Amino acid sequence: MSRMVDSVAGIFGGGEESQDATELLKADHDRVDALFQKVKANEDGNNQETFQKIRQELEIHTHVEEQIFYPNLLEDGDEELQKIVREGLEEHGQVKTLLVEMGSMSGDDEEFKAKLQVMMENVEHHVQEEEGEMFPLVREQLDEQMLTRLGSLITAEKARMGGQSARSASGS
Repeated sequence: MSRMVDSVAGIFGGGEESQDATELLKADHDRVDALFQKVKANEDGNNQETFQKIRQELEIHTHVEEQIFYPNLLEDGDEELQKIVREGLEEHGQVKTLLVEMGSMSGDDEEFKAKLQVMMENVEHHVQEEEGEMFPLVREQLDEQMLTRLGSLITAEKARMGGQSARSASGS
């Protein structure tokens, strides 16, 4: 897996300053949290538009975690890190289910508002575990070079997907 990451990261290296994968993922968390704050400030209003932005951010974020970041951790991480990754994958599944259910609802619907609140709580819990437990273990177990390579792959994948996260991550 490390050799594959090396060869693919080399293709996307492009000479620009790459970020550590955990820094990129933390920036995603911060962007989603800012959107959550908008929802909380408009708790009784229609948050359909903000929800669509949250959904886009979370779909891109979970994709790069599941396709790039997590597989490397499952292969190279110790037992504790692998356990946290597997739990994270389950949490992703729960959030994805809520996103699908909410996608066909009106932002004025009380059920939509309740599901949005539950989804935000789930994501906030997930972020706390990643930043508080997973990322410190990742930094202990993967060297800076590998974290930068994974960061390059994440940035390239976001650009391929055309998401706002990619533009924010690349500084454009």
